[in-house]
Amino acid sequence: MKLSVEIAGGGPDLVLLHGWGMNAAVWSPVVAELSKSWRVTLIELPGHGASSYDAARPSLDDWVHACLAVAPQRAAWIGWSLGGQLALRAAVRAPERIATLAMVTASPRFVVGDDWPHAMAQATLQQFARALQRNHHQTLERFLSLQVQGDEAARETLRLLRQDIAARPEADPIALEHGLDLLRSVDLRAELPDIRCPTLWLFGERDTLVPVAVCDELERLMPTAEILILQGCAHAPFLSHPRQCLRALNHFLEPEHA
Repeated sequence: MKLSVEIAGGGPDLVLLHGWGMNAAVWSPVVAELSKSWRVTLIELPGHGASSYDAARPSLDDWVHACLAVAPQRAAWIGWSLGGQLALRAAVRAPERIATLAMVTASPRFVVGDDWPHAMAQATLQQFARALQRNHHQTLERFLSLQVQGDEAARETLRLLRQDIAARPEADPIALEHGLDLLRSVDLRAELPDIRCPTLWLFGERDTLVPVAVCDELERLMPTAEILILQGCAHAPFLSHPRQCLRALNHFLEPEHA
């Protein structure tokens, strides 16, 4: 898999990983500001945007290794949603490559399970998987609606998400299927204590995909991590509330400039 990479700005290295079904354009509200202080590397996930994809059914590590292959040798990483899981796994597999880690509305496990009630129902993602095989365009549209549900700027955020999808090449349907499999199956809870770099978990107060109630579990699993809840936001705070999101990210990343 050859991943598409765009670079903006100069300074310490910062990697941005988007979520399932999206592309690098989603970061447009915050890239200009971040690139004033950072050399920002925007990576498009396998089969998303302009990134190529092969038909083999890969593991999470296949996607992670593809991202590491095009990332700077050492950088701060910001991962949104599925991109957050990839960043988490990268911090475990290649800790020397990750200086700091910021997780934006991400979770070590996206579906409910034993001792993990604050997540999506398995049935929800199973329905998405079935619908994806019938019509991936309609399925993506439904997923966009879920991401903005409850956000105080829902209508505008949905418009931006649609605009961002249209700005880049269409995602490979097989990559969408495999990415959805990752969302359904990946569980990184046991690996959280192994992450040694400074870590921030950023949540949206109104997120229906990653409920803020997961914070209590994360405090137990990663007691040294910072956790911040952005008010009025749902699943895409950098789109709906870019200034609020940037303040949180800059405050956390600031020590890296020293």
